[in-house]
Amino acid sequence: MVCAPNDTSLDIKIPAVMLPKTAGASFQKRLKEGAAVGVVIYSPDRPLVDIAEVFLWLMAVGTILCASFWSAWSAREACNEYCKSLKDDPDAFVIEEDSGDKGVVDISTTSAILFVVIASCFLILIYKFMSEWFLELLVVIFCIGGVEGLQTCLVALLSRWFTRARRLYVHIPFCGAVSSLTLAVLPFCITFAVVWAVYRRISFAWIGQDILGITLIITVLQIVRLPNVKVSTVLLGCAFLYDIFWVFVSPELFHESVMIVACMIFIALLQVARGDRSGEDGIPMLLKIPRLYDPWGGYSIIGFGDILLPGLLIAFALRYDWAAKKTLQGGYFLWSMIGYGFGLFITYVALNLMDGNGQPALLYIVPCTLGTVITLGWLRGELSNLWSKGEPQMPCPHIGHKVGT
Repeated sequence: MVCAPNDTSLDIKIPAVMLPKTAGASFQKRLKEGAAVGVVIYSPDRPLVDIAEVFLWLMAVGTILCASFWSAWSAREACNEYCKSLKDDPDAFVIEEDSGDKGVVDISTTSAILFVVIASCFLILIYKFMSEWFLELLVVIFCIGGVEGLQTCLVALLSRWFTRARRLYVHIPFCGAVSSLTLAVLPFCITFAVVWAVYRRISFAWIGQDILGITLIITVLQIVRLPNVKVSTVLLGCAFLYDIFWVFVSPELFHESVMIVACMIFIALLQVARGDRSGEDGIPMLLKIPRLYDPWGGYSIIGFGDILLPGLLIAFALRYDWAAKKTLQGGYFLWSMIGYGFGLFITYVALNLMDGNGQPALLYIVPCTLGTVITLGWLRGELSNLWSKGEPQMPCPHIGHKVGT
């Protein structure tokens, strides 16, 4: 176990030895058989860097890349359809101006602050009342979200090949019109999630968990959007302070780090850690990969929040670049994406330097992403527009001077 350097509340005098799960099972089996058992105890060193951390880094970066391009492509398609409708009927501008994209939710400043407040309450709830039934409830919630995410991603992919099925709709009571493609993939998605939930404690269940988690993250980043840098600063700034407070300041109020203790109970949602127990508990709200070359086993993990929150900013940057017709080097997406990759890399460096103690990833990621966008905007003289409007001043050619005035 890991104790804080100044922790004096524990007085442990009984020597303890930690065995890998497979070695412990073999040891118990031979004892039950009455066989003679000889044990040689040694403590193998953990590798400085496990290949699992490299794959987890690629998984997080790849998820944000896919979600950002999907979000930007959807926004461009919506803009093209809007301009096409204005070309056919310019007088529709007044009616449709504020209609926005269908199925898209823009985060407001109030909701950004409320999100961090709810996250803090949820962390305290885990710290005080975590139990088996609560974990099972989270698994059910994760499965519901995973089904929706997997179904959304599969329908989006398959609709490119099955265009006729995409246009066919079936009327279902209480649900309205549902596409036949959605009905076709929904049973598979439900079965996939149920099978994972039942067998989530087996050794390779992490594959199903990662698939459900990645598709859920991509779907959320497709639906939820940041409208400008102002809201981005509020959301990521509050998340940044959230991590600092619950990791470093909370010991002064609770006599122990709430985030670290909650991590030992449930691996906090917005924290990167080594996660030695996560495979046994079937904890759902994270991506994980088994540490292949670690003699002690366990998983390298990353919480959903460490991908979702910076991913919202990066997706916003790509939408802005495409709308402003910026080059890759002259835009914001490339540099914010590099900033995220570098910030996550620094997180893993700190994780290994701290001997596996959980690290608040947003502490490193937020300055590298939000700081990059704000600095570039200020240097290019575009910060005012990024801060308030969040979209370039580009008049629509179909209605002349009406747009952007």
